[in-house]
Amino acid sequence: MIPEPRQQFNAAFSPARYQQMLADIDQQLPGQLEFRVAETPVFVPAALRDRLIKAGQDIIQVLQEPDFKQLTEAAIPAGQRVPDEDAHAEFLTFDFAVCRDEQGELEPQLIEMQGFPSLYAFQAYLPEVFSRHYPIAATVSPFLKVTDQAAYLIELKELLLGGEDPAHVILLELFPEQQKTRIDFALTKKYFGIEAVSLPDVIKRGRQLFYIKDGREIQIKRIYNRIIFDELARYPNLRPAFNLLDEVDITWVGHPNWFFRISKFTLPLIKSQYAPSSFYLQDLTTYPADLENYVLKPLYSFAGAGVKLHITSADLDAITDKDNYLLQRKVTYAPVIQSPDGLVKCEIRLLYTWPQAAAYPKLVAGLARLSRGEMIGVDFNKNKDWVGGTTPLFER
Repeated sequence: MIPEPRQQFNAAFSPARYQQMLADIDQQLPGQLEFRVAETPVFVPAALRDRLIKAGQDIIQVLQEPDFKQLTEAAIPAGQRVPDEDAHAEFLTFDFAVCRDEQGELEPQLIEMQGFPSLYAFQAYLPEVFSRHYPIAATVSPFLKVTDQAAYLIELKELLLGGEDPAHVILLELFPEQQKTRIDFALTKKYFGIEAVSLPDVIKRGRQLFYIKDGREIQIKRIYNRIIFDELARYPNLRPAFNLLDEVDITWVGHPNWFFRISKFTLPLIKSQYAPSSFYLQDLTTYPADLENYVLKPLYSFAGAGVKLHITSADLDAITDKDNYLLQRKVTYAPVIQSPDGLVKCEIRLLYTWPQAAAYPKLVAGLARLSRGEMIGVDFNKNKDWVGGTTPLFER
């Protein structure tokens, strides 16, 4: 999207060079990369960068309203409310489609949002990998309100550890070695010394939790949560010693309740030129006349599961649990990334950190995804190139 860096990158690109980059990642982190890394970064021009920042500010203004918790009480499903919720989310991730406005200028349009950590460690690592294999202009940076990788890692370390010894902090997942995002777990251990521990491996003794490391039992004092209740529901016979709903002597970094409070449930609350109109399905007495311009989304799903792009009034009438769905006005992704054989669409995720003592979140970096399909997800981009996850490089 910035002509000079794009031309410089594309001139240096070759499929062989891309394979060399992937081989480099596998050599450093053997067998850890399971999702598709796109062939290129996204070069984000200053005008779009500033619109993304403003879009994020519009959302944060809603999150800081005094009645935000009251408005999102219904977001937390019955039987999934975890005790000891903190004052605010410590991670914010906002996903924006890159579109064009009526004047043809690039603008972001909000797709989804999460009060849940994304690939924070991986996004410190991937820009460095691109820089080793391609010429990257000094006029762009993957970081926003931090100066460089070192400053980014310091911020993240302080947030994740919260003053604890890394040995007493765990990244909690369900079968982490099976997760497609496990490369992020490996990098979290490399950068911060935090072990990824599977929920069934957590030992509970009274109000205290423990895990085994190098044959020794170590107390858990802080949990970096990466578990999603959706995934837990796939294992109804799992009976771990530690239930997330238990009252235990730990602190959370990324409290599970924020996954629900800041989610698709929150979209109808956001009023911004960068947020398409959204409605709770149960609140609609009549459907929009131009229903073909709306997408149906389940409130409680992850990674695009259950999203329907083409809906009719009959489809909506047939839904018996309307309180579990919303309608969101469709946006038109603009093909803006120049690949060797045409233009590709993209989505940019803004990554924020928000320590409990901080008055305002800090926008630290981003994540980008490229797509040639109707949606961004993997299922819409099988057997295609110049698609997948990557890093946005913002004009300085």
